[in-house]
Amino acid sequence: MKHNITTILFDLDGTLINTNDLIIASFMETLNHYYPEKYKKEDILPFIGPPLRDSFYSVDPERVEEMILRYREHNLKNHDLLVTEFEGVYETVEALHKAGYKLAIVSTKIRNTVLRGLKHCRLDTFFDVVIGLDDVEKAKPDPEPLLKALKLLGSEPSESMMVGDNHHDVVAGQNAGTLSVGVAWTMKGREYLEEYNPDYMLDHMSDLLEILNVKSK
Repeated sequence: MKHNITTILFDLDGTLINTNDLIIASFMETLNHYYPEKYKKEDILPFIGPPLRDSFYSVDPERVEEMILRYREHNLKNHDLLVTEFEGVYETVEALHKAGYKLAIVSTKIRNTVLRGLKHCRLDTFFDVVIGLDDVEKAKPDPEPLLKALKLLGSEPSESMMVGDNHHDVVAGQNAGTLSVGVAWTMKGREYLEEYNPDYMLDHMSDLLEILNVKSK
């Protein structure tokens, strides 16, 4: 496929940076506080990707706010200890930036936590636009966050792609009219993501350079 792509929107968690261990630990600590021994790691997987409010509402509508506070407290306290970037991410994003691509982060996390993750992994200088959960009315897979990022970048959906590790990212791209790109290192498994028919699937982040015909150093 040949496309005139100028703009790339990235999810953050599970796509650029490996927050999987942190997210699981934060959910486990929170849920085990209220429901000791009830939840195991495999029970947490459906909670990864959607906004915290949706996940905790499905557990206990009465305790959503206090669960979010407890989760975020644990998450922030352990953030720098557990968060790392995925292999090849820095080099790929740097190459795209140098090649003149417009780059943005579109996340279902609140903005401050997104910025902390970017800075911790030295990626913050590459992204002029960051859309967090608190910047929009509706989260992915609604197209609103993507369309807001594109407006700020001065880009059209037809010249853009959305890269992410969750079906929310793939479907959001489809809803917004961008190309959609899945990552095979998603914790939910490559097959899970392929069910949503992304335009591309990356086995390694550097595959993006090949798709876009960008030379890395």
